[in-house]
Order: sequence, then C-alpha cells, then structure tokens
Amino acid sequence: MAIRKILGRVLSAERRSNSAGVPKGHLAVYVGETENKQRFVIPISYLNDPSFQDLLNRAEEEFGFCHPMGGLTIPCSEHVFMELISCLGRV
Repeated sequence: MAIRKILGRVLSAERRSNSAGVPKGHLAVYVGETENKQRFVIPISYLNDPSFQDLLNRAEEEFGFCHPMGGLTIPCSEHVFMELISCLGRV
C-alpha cells in the first residue's frame, strides 16, 4: 500500500535526523501550497482516518516518496489542514 511506503520512509527519515520536538507516537508533517510550509506535529493515529489518507494520496501524487523537508509534505492549504485535524481531534 502506498500510504505504508510513505509513512515508512518518513518515519525512517525522522529517526535519522533525530527530529526535535516530535514525541513518541507522533510525526512531523509540513503543510502548504507554497515554498514556505508550516510544520505540524500530529498523532500517528490520524493516519488511519479516510480524510487524512486522501491528503496522503495527494502528497504521493505530487511529491512521490521524496520529502525534502525531512517530514511528510502535504500539499494543501494550512486552513484546510487545520480544519481536518481539528475534526480528527474531536473524535
């Protein structure tokens, strides 16, 4: 499954870079449609949500498995992402 490949590579890159500020059970994602992306630290459990998986599929289509920022790069507006994680946080 493509999502598992993306996650495996991102988590591997984070372990290598010793990402500061990422607690166990979380991962860093970079969100934005421009070069200036915002970094978010989210629970790994969000990856199971179908809405979040749609974003991951978009990320795969746009970036493949290359995530130059070291964390998962998600090509959507920060506003849309904040709304999504706000909804996920209520579940």
